[in-house]
Amino acid sequence: MFEPPTQSSAEPIRPEAPQTPARLLGVVGDLVEDIIVWSECELRPATDNPSRITRTRGGSAANVAALAASAGIGARFIGRVGADAAGSQLIDALAATGVDVRAQRHGRSGTVVVLVDGTGERTMFPDRAAAAELSEVPEAWLESLGILHATSYSFAADPAAGATIALTQAARRAGIEVSLDASSTGLLEDLGIARYLDYVRTISPTIFFANASEAAMLELDEPPFAKMLRIVKDGSRPTTVLSPDGSRSEVPVALVDGVRDATGAGDAFAAGFLAAHLCGSDVLAAVNAGHALARSVLRSPGAGLHAMNFETTPE
Repeated sequence: MFEPPTQSSAEPIRPEAPQTPARLLGVVGDLVEDIIVWSECELRPATDNPSRITRTRGGSAANVAALAASAGIGARFIGRVGADAAGSQLIDALAATGVDVRAQRHGRSGTVVVLVDGTGERTMFPDRAAAAELSEVPEAWLESLGILHATSYSFAADPAAGATIALTQAARRAGIEVSLDASSTGLLEDLGIARYLDYVRTISPTIFFANASEAAMLELDEPPFAKMLRIVKDGSRPTTVLSPDGSRSEVPVALVDGVRDATGAGDAFAAGFLAAHLCGSDVLAAVNAGHALARSVLRSPGAGLHAMNFETTPE
């Protein structure tokens, strides 16, 4: 198993923002172990493939919370892990980044195997286990939040889907802004677009994140998205901002040399954007803050390891 970090060796990456917010960024979703397999050759089916394997704290929602904390923002994670040793280590690892962890405990903790090819592209094999079993969340866990961010991975199975929807509705009633990330084309295909759109209508976020492939599947110029602030990432190509007033703008992305692993880059972008937004930055500044935080994870195995020292030292 991985060991939780004792201290970060890097300075926190802080988005430029006019002030430190009094309220927290809340994130609901997965906290799991990532087993990251870096292939050292072209994949050869049905035989041995030399690789480097790293075990880290993972989960898209946990990544966003941890990376937001690295940006100097108060962050709270809400989710479920197993009542096992892995669950305890996952909570300790996330709390060590400065995140306020509110976790239900039951069953076994989830695991995601991530295969990373020579270009840094990922193929993922998730077993969410306890993360998919999130049940009713106390509304007290929303206290002091300014934004509640949800990842669409929470919709992969019940009861987590129902619990996440109920929590976002409670947040809106409490005057807490809600944001949502599309998360995965595979997830959208598995759920079906009609079902996913029903979830989006029910949650009614004010901010929606997607990559170009997800955006193409969802037709973001149409309801229920048209009145949201939509942020569409496209790798090294410009990020597109679609505003509720119908305006459209593009924000260039600085090139990054030596990309080794794209795991968590989208989570880092969301964390950087939401941290700046919570501080009162305008949309352009928030997008640039998202780009800056995303760049910090692209040369590391897993999400945020370069900034936050989560990697287990190989024997």
